[in-house]
Amino acid sequence: MIGGARGLGREAARRLVAAGHTVYIGARDVTRGREAADQLGAKFLQLDVTDDESVAAAAGRLTELDVLVNCAGAFEGMLEPEDATAGHMRESFDVNVSGVVRTIHAFLPVLRGSGVPVIVNVSSGLGSFGTVNNPERHESRFPLPVYASSKAAVGMLTVQYAKGLPGIRVNAVDPGCTGTEMHGTSGDGIQTAEEGTDAIVRRLASIGANGPAGTFSDRHGELPW
Repeated sequence: MIGGARGLGREAARRLVAAGHTVYIGARDVTRGREAADQLGAKFLQLDVTDDESVAAAAGRLTELDVLVNCAGAFEGMLEPEDATAGHMRESFDVNVSGVVRTIHAFLPVLRGSGVPVIVNVSSGLGSFGTVNNPERHESRFPLPVYASSKAAVGMLTVQYAKGLPGIRVNAVDPGCTGTEMHGTSGDGIQTAEEGTDAIVRRLASIGANGPAGTFSDRHGELPW
């Protein structure tokens, strides 16, 4: 569970531990990561998704892995288009996009040893062209060029990895607007953390060899790219 020390990652880790899985929480902050792992009955891996050596060292500590959940994310806030800079873009993409590539690249050798290997990339409805252009969806109200484009890139990565790694079930999920530190804990349309992790835990983290690949979905079903 990459990015499991807080928010959606922590809740997903809690649910997977409760379901009987051995869960490793990957986090940059050692204190926070260890506290989360200890409280949840998980194991801790220190890693920084923006650092190749850190991710490689964490992957080197594992001898077996069935499911890789890429949940680490960066959100720059409600940054309007006129205020977005290349610097904002670099920071966001380094975590949200390059971070996914780093972790998959590093963990792929051990993941391939699984009988049914699975990768879940946590994305957002804000990265869906179909969703942000649908006036009936709340995502269509927010022009967020930095965050939205980074999550759109995660969608394309998911499709390409699913095509290029046919033995691995690679999918993306949209947790929805969930009560976490990123979104706040109350307001219209805010889900509970448990509801936000349904797509990760119930739909994709436990799929079998005949499960889907190259899909994008939320807790209710498939979404348009």
